[in-house]
Amino acid sequence: MKAAFYTLGCKVNQYETEYMAELLKKAGFEIVSPREEADFYIVNSCTVTATADRKTRQNVRKYKRNHPDSAVILTGCMPQAFPGDAEELTDADIVISNKSDGDILKYINEYTLNKKRIIDIEKHEKGDAFSECSIDTFSERIRAFVKIEDGCDRFCSYCIIPIARGRVRSKPLDVLENEIKELAQNGIKEIVLVGINLSAYGKGENFNIADAVRVCCENPDILRVRLGSLEPDHITDEIISELKKYDKLCPQFHISLQSGCDRTLKNMNRHYTADEYRQLVNKLRNAFENATITTDFMVGFHDETEEDFKESLDFIKEIAFEKVHVFPYSERKGTSASKRGDSVTKSEKEERAAKAIAESEAIRIENMKSNLGKTVKVLFESNNECTYQGYTKNYIPVTVKSDKDIIGKELDVIIEDYDEKKDVCTGSIISNL
Repeated sequence: MKAAFYTLGCKVNQYETEYMAELLKKAGFEIVSPREEADFYIVNSCTVTATADRKTRQNVRKYKRNHPDSAVILTGCMPQAFPGDAEELTDADIVISNKSDGDILKYINEYTLNKKRIIDIEKHEKGDAFSECSIDTFSERIRAFVKIEDGCDRFCSYCIIPIARGRVRSKPLDVLENEIKELAQNGIKEIVLVGINLSAYGKGENFNIADAVRVCCENPDILRVRLGSLEPDHITDEIISELKKYDKLCPQFHISLQSGCDRTLKNMNRHYTADEYRQLVNKLRNAFENATITTDFMVGFHDETEEDFKESLDFIKEIAFEKVHVFPYSERKGTSASKRGDSVTKSEKEERAAKAIAESEAIRIENMKSNLGKTVKVLFESNNECTYQGYTKNYIPVTVKSDKDIIGKELDVIIEDYDEKKDVCTGSIISNL
């Protein structure tokens, strides 16, 4: 039998798709592209925005419309957060939650036997353990996302994720160590540790995020370790001091900001001020050579004024982020912010987003150009004919020409140019192959 996956959302969702795909492959399924004919189409949903919900509905309907004799499975965060909406999506033959991804084969077998619609959305409960999940490959890549944390206890006023994902829980270190060993044996060279609230890893346990980095770095076949999105108030001086010990740790830090205005941060129920964020960025840049800082930035939160927005925009320019993901506020039912209304019009949000994108992109271009003439180490991941692309440790994309296969190799490259259209640096290899 054949199964195809369509994944929306974050790196955790991508990991969970990989996990489900491995479970099915081990049961004899062939995993094919969602553009191909399959017996089962699995939509792994995201619900962080209304747009994500819309895409989920569109794809569930598309797969059922285009493949009426196939079964469509809906899983992920949307059914978990909005079970009623998911149940009403009748084009989905099987509706489960992200809590049940490990049982996907059971649901497929039940549906195959009875041909009756299945709705089984198991709720997250306080005290849930970290669900068993490990992978040994990652879509034939050399970089693998590895989920080590799930859930969030923060309850930011705009965010539905604590409902969609439950409370913080962490993968045990011995399980992580075994997973990294398997991945390394199958050719993975870089590990990206991911979680819903990654920096809360180890909460309530006797380990923390630095211990997870250590476990990965101790594997001799892993060349690099990278961290996914982090919350600023969890990155303490002690954590920074521990992380500095590991040369394999890539000095690229995605620190979620959301706003550079203290009034807006308070309304969002974020747990830091703009100045505390500024101090953290300075500490990271002082502690790690060539550190890059990237972030997420929300515009138009429910009563953000033009003055609030300007304050945030000025903060972005001051920090000079290497990259900023800008998005307009999207009201989510079930959150505390949704009860306050939304005083910022759609056109105002779009205008502010355009301004923020323009400012942050101008900064990014200057940052990218600042690499010209530098010699950097690049781990190559993909190729198109004789053009290979990889990333520096601080996540600068670099392409080179090579008549030899350099996938999976970390080589010295001199940066010669920046292609603004493709947003990539170009260079020449100076290492011996």
